[in-house]
Amino acid sequence: MENKYTRREVLGLVGAGAAVLGASSLANSATKNEATPEQQEEHAMTPLKKFNKYGEDLEYHLMLRTSPIAAKMLVSESDIPEGALRPKKDRGYHFSQCQAFALSRRDGITVAMLKEDHWCPAAPLAYGNVPQNQQSQSYDCFPYGKYVGIVTAPLKNASFIPDVVIVWSNNAQLRALILSMDRAESSQIKSRLLPPSCSYAVVNPIQDNNYWMVLPDPGEYERGVGTEDEMMFSVPSAKMEALIAGLGKSEKGYFAYRHHHPFIRPDFPRPDFYRQSFKSWGLDADDTLDWPEYK
Repeated sequence: MENKYTRREVLGLVGAGAAVLGASSLANSATKNEATPEQQEEHAMTPLKKFNKYGEDLEYHLMLRTSPIAAKMLVSESDIPEGALRPKKDRGYHFSQCQAFALSRRDGITVAMLKEDHWCPAAPLAYGNVPQNQQSQSYDCFPYGKYVGIVTAPLKNASFIPDVVIVWSNNAQLRALILSMDRAESSQIKSRLLPPSCSYAVVNPIQDNNYWMVLPDPGEYERGVGTEDEMMFSVPSAKMEALIAGLGKSEKGYFAYRHHHPFIRPDFPRPDFYRQSFKSWGLDADDTLDWPEYK
Protein backbone atom coordinates (compact mmCIF):
# COMPACT_ATOMS: atom_id res chain seq x y z
CA MET A 1 0.00 0.00 0.00
CA GLU A 2 1.35 3.46 -0.91
CA ASN A 3 1.76 6.22 1.67
CA LYS A 4 1.55 3.75 4.49
CA TYR A 5 2.40 5.17 7.89
CA THR A 6 2.80 3.44 11.23
CA ARG A 7 0.58 4.31 14.14
CA ARG A 8 3.45 6.07 15.87
CA GLU A 9 4.32 8.14 12.81
CA VAL A 10 0.74 9.40 12.67
CA LEU A 11 1.22 10.63 16.24
CA GLY A 12 3.94 12.97 15.02
CA LEU A 13 7.60 13.69 15.48
CA VAL A 14 8.87 12.88 12.01
CA GLY A 15 12.56 13.64 11.66
CA ALA A 16 14.38 15.35 8.84
CA GLY A 17 17.63 14.38 7.12
CA ALA A 18 20.30 16.13 5.06
CA ALA A 19 22.82 15.15 2.36
CA VAL A 20 25.89 16.84 0.89
CA LEU A 21 26.93 16.14 -2.73
CA GLY A 22 30.45 16.36 -4.13
CA ALA A 23 31.34 19.28 -6.40
CA SER A 24 33.58 17.46 -8.85
CA SER A 25 34.25 14.01 -10.27
CA LEU A 26 37.40 13.81 -8.14
CA ALA A 27 35.44 14.61 -5.03
CA ASN A 28 32.77 12.11 -6.01
CA SER A 29 35.34 9.35 -6.42
CA ALA A 30 36.67 10.00 -2.93
CA THR A 31 33.37 10.18 -1.07
CA LYS A 32 33.38 6.50 -0.17
CA ASN A 33 36.42 7.13 2.03
CA GLU A 34 35.20 10.37 3.54
CA ALA A 35 33.09 10.87 6.61
CA THR A 36 29.39 11.57 6.10
CA PRO A 37 28.10 15.08 6.91
CA GLU A 38 26.59 13.69 10.11
CA GLN A 39 29.93 12.14 11.10
CA GLN A 40 31.77 15.35 10.25
CA GLU A 41 29.35 17.31 12.40
CA GLU A 42 29.79 14.89 15.29
CA HIS A 43 33.59 15.09 15.06
CA ALA A 44 33.32 18.87 15.27
CA MET A 45 31.22 18.71 18.44
CA THR A 46 32.66 19.22 21.89
CA PRO A 47 32.28 16.24 24.26
CA LEU A 48 29.46 18.07 26.03
CA LYS A 49 27.60 18.77 22.79
CA LYS A 50 27.88 15.08 21.89
CA PHE A 51 26.12 14.13 25.09
CA ASN A 52 23.45 16.76 24.45
CA LYS A 53 22.95 15.22 21.00
CA TYR A 54 22.68 11.76 22.58
CA GLY A 55 19.78 13.09 24.62
CA GLU A 56 18.03 14.37 21.51
CA ASP A 57 18.63 11.06 19.72
CA LEU A 58 17.18 9.00 22.57
CA GLU A 59 14.05 11.13 22.65
CA TYR A 60 13.63 10.94 18.88
CA HIS A 61 14.23 7.23 18.30
CA LEU A 62 12.29 6.03 21.35
CA MET A 63 9.65 8.80 21.37
CA LEU A 64 10.14 9.15 25.12
CA ARG A 65 7.55 10.94 27.20
CA THR A 66 10.16 12.51 29.48
CA SER A 67 13.78 13.48 28.94
CA PRO A 68 16.64 11.13 29.77
CA ILE A 69 18.69 12.77 32.50
CA ALA A 70 22.39 13.39 32.98
CA ALA A 71 23.53 12.61 36.52
CA LYS A 72 26.91 13.61 37.92
CA MET A 73 28.36 13.05 41.37
CA LEU A 74 29.72 16.21 43.03
CA VAL A 75 33.10 16.09 44.73
CA SER A 76 32.71 19.61 46.14
CA GLU A 77 30.21 22.45 46.10
CA SER A 78 32.38 24.23 43.54
CA ASP A 79 31.35 21.52 41.04
CA ILE A 80 27.70 22.63 41.13
CA PRO A 81 26.76 24.12 37.72
CA GLU A 82 25.81 27.77 37.63
CA GLY A 83 22.06 28.22 37.88
CA ALA A 84 21.35 24.80 39.41
CA LEU A 85 18.49 24.68 41.87
CA ARG A 86 19.54 23.94 45.44
CA PRO A 87 16.23 23.17 47.15
CA LYS A 88 17.03 24.03 50.79
CA LYS A 89 19.23 27.03 50.02
CA ASP A 90 17.14 28.52 47.20
CA ARG A 91 13.60 27.63 48.25
CA GLY A 92 13.76 26.72 51.90
CA TYR A 93 12.35 23.19 51.52
CA HIS A 94 13.41 19.65 50.73
CA PHE A 95 12.92 17.01 48.04
CA SER A 96 13.47 13.29 47.85
CA GLN A 97 15.88 12.20 45.10
CA CYS A 98 13.04 10.74 43.02
CA GLN A 99 11.37 14.17 43.10
CA ALA A 100 14.62 15.81 41.96
CA PHE A 101 14.80 13.27 39.12
CA ALA A 102 11.24 14.25 38.16
CA LEU A 103 12.06 17.96 38.15
CA SER A 104 14.91 17.28 35.73
CA ARG A 105 13.20 14.84 33.38
CA ARG A 106 9.75 16.45 33.37
CA ASP A 107 10.36 20.16 33.96
CA GLY A 108 13.86 20.54 32.53
CA ILE A 109 15.39 21.82 35.77
CA THR A 110 19.01 21.33 36.79
CA VAL A 111 18.90 20.21 40.42
CA ALA A 112 21.82 19.86 42.85
CA MET A 113 21.05 17.67 45.85
CA LEU A 114 23.39 17.88 48.86
CA LYS A 115 22.73 16.17 52.18
CA GLU A 116 20.70 19.09 53.52
CA ASP A 117 18.34 18.98 50.52
CA HIS A 118 17.09 15.41 50.99
CA TRP A 119 13.80 14.35 52.62
CA CYS A 120 14.31 10.59 52.20
CA PRO A 121 17.29 8.70 53.73
CA ALA A 122 17.97 6.29 50.85
CA ALA A 123 19.82 8.64 48.47
CA PRO A 124 22.16 10.46 50.91
CA LEU A 125 23.14 7.06 52.33
CA ALA A 126 23.68 5.56 48.87
CA TYR A 127 25.70 8.55 47.69
CA GLY A 128 27.92 8.57 50.78
CA ASN A 129 26.79 12.02 51.91
CA VAL A 130 26.05 10.79 55.46
CA PRO A 131 27.54 8.01 57.63
CA GLN A 132 26.29 4.51 56.89
CA ASN A 133 23.75 2.81 59.15
CA GLN A 134 21.86 -0.46 59.31
CA GLN A 135 19.49 0.57 56.50
CA SER A 136 22.28 1.25 54.04
CA GLN A 137 23.70 -2.26 54.39
CA SER A 138 20.99 -3.62 52.11
CA TYR A 139 22.28 -1.84 48.99
CA ASP A 140 25.52 -0.61 47.43
CA CYS A 141 26.77 2.80 48.52
CA PHE A 142 29.63 5.12 47.69
CA PRO A 143 32.22 5.50 50.47
CA TYR A 144 31.25 8.07 53.07
CA GLY A 145 32.67 11.49 52.24
CA LYS A 146 33.69 10.74 48.66
CA TYR A 147 30.96 12.98 47.27
CA VAL A 148 29.03 15.92 48.69
CA GLY A 149 26.03 15.43 46.43
CA ILE A 150 24.60 14.83 42.97
CA VAL A 151 23.41 17.07 40.13
CA THR A 152 20.86 16.11 37.48
CA ALA A 153 19.57 17.79 34.32
CA PRO A 154 17.92 16.83 31.01
CA LEU A 155 20.65 15.18 28.95
CA LYS A 156 19.74 17.18 25.84
CA ASN A 157 20.72 20.50 27.43
CA ALA A 158 22.85 19.60 30.45
CA SER A 159 25.80 21.93 31.08
CA PHE A 160 28.00 19.09 32.35
CA ILE A 161 29.21 15.69 31.18
CA PRO A 162 27.39 13.00 33.17
CA ASP A 163 28.74 10.03 35.06
CA VAL A 164 25.59 8.12 34.17
CA VAL A 165 22.52 8.64 31.98
CA ILE A 166 19.12 7.46 33.20
CA VAL A 167 16.23 6.75 30.82
CA TRP A 168 12.61 6.33 31.91
CA SER A 169 10.65 4.36 29.34
CA ASN A 170 7.71 2.03 28.91
CA ASN A 171 8.28 -1.66 28.25
CA ALA A 172 8.09 -1.38 24.46
CA GLN A 173 10.59 1.48 24.33
CA LEU A 174 12.98 -0.38 26.61
CA ARG A 175 12.69 -3.52 24.49
CA ALA A 176 13.50 -1.54 21.34
CA LEU A 177 16.51 0.03 23.02
CA ILE A 178 17.90 -3.28 24.25
CA LEU A 179 17.33 -5.02 20.91
CA SER A 180 19.31 -2.26 19.17
CA MET A 181 22.36 -3.05 21.31
CA ASP A 182 25.25 -5.31 20.40
CA ARG A 183 24.43 -8.83 21.62
CA ALA A 184 27.60 -9.03 23.70
CA GLU A 185 26.64 -5.79 25.44
CA SER A 186 22.96 -6.54 26.00
CA SER A 187 23.82 -9.91 27.53
CA GLN A 188 25.73 -8.07 30.26
CA ILE A 189 22.78 -5.93 31.42
CA LYS A 190 22.24 -6.17 35.16
CA SER A 191 18.93 -5.59 36.91
CA ARG A 192 17.40 -4.84 40.27
CA LEU A 193 13.74 -5.15 41.17
CA LEU A 194 13.80 -3.98 44.79
CA PRO A 195 14.21 -0.48 46.29
CA PRO A 196 15.89 1.92 46.41
CA SER A 197 15.94 2.70 42.69
CA CYS A 198 17.80 6.00 43.31
CA SER A 199 20.73 3.89 44.46
CA TYR A 200 20.75 1.11 41.86
CA ALA A 201 20.23 3.53 38.97
CA VAL A 202 23.18 5.71 40.00
CA VAL A 203 25.69 3.97 42.27
CA ASN A 204 25.90 0.58 40.60
CA PRO A 205 26.41 1.65 36.95
CA ILE A 206 29.08 4.12 38.03
CA GLN A 207 30.88 1.55 40.18
CA ASP A 208 30.86 -1.34 37.72
CA ASN A 209 30.59 0.57 34.40
CA ASN A 210 27.67 -1.57 33.32
CA TYR A 211 24.12 -1.13 32.08
CA TRP A 212 21.46 -1.44 34.80
CA MET A 213 17.75 -2.02 34.34
CA VAL A 214 15.90 -0.94 37.47
CA LEU A 215 12.28 -1.25 38.58
CA PRO A 216 11.15 2.16 39.90
CA ASP A 217 10.47 1.95 43.63
CA PRO A 218 7.33 3.25 45.42
CA GLY A 219 8.89 6.69 45.84
CA GLU A 220 9.28 7.05 42.07
CA TYR A 221 5.58 6.29 41.67
CA GLU A 222 4.14 8.10 44.70
CA ARG A 223 6.39 11.14 44.97
CA GLY A 224 8.24 11.31 41.66
CA VAL A 225 5.08 11.38 39.51
CA GLY A 226 6.05 8.13 37.83
CA THR A 227 3.65 6.11 35.71
CA GLU A 228 2.63 2.50 36.20
CA ASP A 229 4.35 1.27 33.04
CA GLU A 230 7.77 2.90 33.49
CA MET A 231 11.17 1.25 33.86
CA MET A 232 14.53 2.89 34.53
CA PHE A 233 17.56 2.10 32.39
CA SER A 234 20.97 3.45 33.41
CA VAL A 235 23.92 3.82 31.05
CA PRO A 236 27.47 4.72 32.18
CA SER A 237 28.76 7.69 30.22
CA ALA A 238 31.52 5.59 28.62
CA LYS A 239 28.91 3.36 26.95
CA MET A 240 26.69 6.09 25.53
CA GLU A 241 28.44 6.44 22.16
CA ALA A 242 28.03 2.74 21.33
CA LEU A 243 24.44 2.71 22.58
CA ILE A 244 23.42 5.63 20.37
CA ALA A 245 25.26 4.19 17.36
CA GLY A 246 23.31 0.95 17.70
CA LEU A 247 20.04 2.81 18.10
CA GLY A 248 20.67 4.82 14.94
CA LYS A 249 21.76 1.75 12.98
CA SER A 250 18.53 -0.07 13.86
CA GLU A 251 16.30 2.94 13.11
CA LYS A 252 14.68 1.22 10.12
CA GLY A 253 14.99 -2.29 11.54
CA TYR A 254 12.17 -4.62 12.43
CA PHE A 255 12.33 -3.83 16.15
CA ALA A 256 12.72 -0.04 15.91
CA TYR A 257 10.20 1.56 18.24
CA ARG A 258 9.21 4.38 15.88
CA HIS A 259 8.38 1.97 13.03
CA HIS A 260 7.27 -1.09 14.93
CA HIS A 261 3.66 -1.58 15.95
CA PRO A 262 1.53 -4.52 17.10
CA PHE A 263 -0.46 -6.54 14.62
CA ILE A 264 -2.23 -9.88 14.47
CA ARG A 265 -1.31 -11.56 11.21
CA PRO A 266 -1.38 -15.30 10.57
CA ASP A 267 1.55 -16.88 8.71
CA PHE A 268 3.69 -13.82 9.26
CA PRO A 269 7.10 -13.75 7.49
CA ARG A 270 9.79 -15.26 9.71
CA PRO A 271 13.58 -14.98 10.04
CA ASP A 272 15.63 -17.92 8.88
CA PHE A 273 16.30 -19.44 12.28
CA TYR A 274 12.52 -19.74 12.82
CA ARG A 275 12.17 -21.52 9.48
CA GLN A 276 15.10 -23.86 10.09
CA SER A 277 13.65 -24.95 13.42
CA PHE A 278 10.27 -25.73 11.85
CA LYS A 279 11.95 -27.55 8.97
CA SER A 280 13.84 -29.77 11.42
CA TRP A 281 10.52 -30.66 13.07
CA GLY A 282 8.88 -31.51 9.75
CA LEU A 283 6.59 -28.48 9.94
CA ASP A 284 5.80 -25.80 7.34
CA ALA A 285 8.90 -23.72 6.54
CA ASP A 286 8.33 -22.23 3.10
CA ASP A 287 7.39 -18.62 3.94
CA THR A 288 9.26 -15.64 2.50
CA LEU A 289 11.77 -13.66 4.54
CA ASP A 290 11.12 -9.94 4.93
CA TRP A 291 13.01 -8.93 8.06
CA PRO A 292 15.46 -6.15 7.12
CA GLU A 293 18.34 -7.64 9.11
CA TYR A 294 17.99 -10.92 7.22
CA LYS A 295 18.03 -9.45 3.72
